[in-house]
Amino acid sequence: MPKFRADHARLNDPEQAVKLALRTLAARIGNLDEEIKGVERSLTVLVHETYPTLLSRLGIGTIHAAQLLVTAGENVERLHTEAAFARLCGVAPVPVSSGKSHRMRLHRGGDRKTNRALHMIAVVRLRYDARTVDYMQRRLAEGLSKKDVLRCLKRFIAREVFNDLRNHLIAV
Repeated sequence: MPKFRADHARLNDPEQAVKLALRTLAARIGNLDEEIKGVERSLTVLVHETYPTLLSRLGIGTIHAAQLLVTAGENVERLHTEAAFARLCGVAPVPVSSGKSHRMRLHRGGDRKTNRALHMIAVVRLRYDARTVDYMQRRLAEGLSKKDVLRCLKRFIAREVFNDLRNHLIAV
């Protein structure tokens, strides 16, 4: 196993220059990791103070909760229905039927980052929540594709988040 300590006397040697560059990059990565952890701790405190029920939901971590809150904005009352929130998140179903086929797809508008956050929450729930796995199996047996089931799950999660946001406003 080679040593990764650069010989500063021989930096004109490409191997020594690469070792120095790798050590410098590793130190920078370590510093950035510490900075990210600090910012995430602060963000967790902010999200928990703002909407504590959001972080208690399965699959919703600090980053995803923060993205959902950014999308909802400061004035959640402007969103009158969960359908409006779903459209804002880009998970509102749009019919794309042709002939005898009747299908739906997700609305291509809306916040793509929030759509991604909802997708990742759905993936986590499919991995760790037995009820979600049962739902997936049941819907697949009904003839839906995995993509369609994920669309339904994202819409359900958006509805759940919207209700949490609205209920928190009523409680406060």
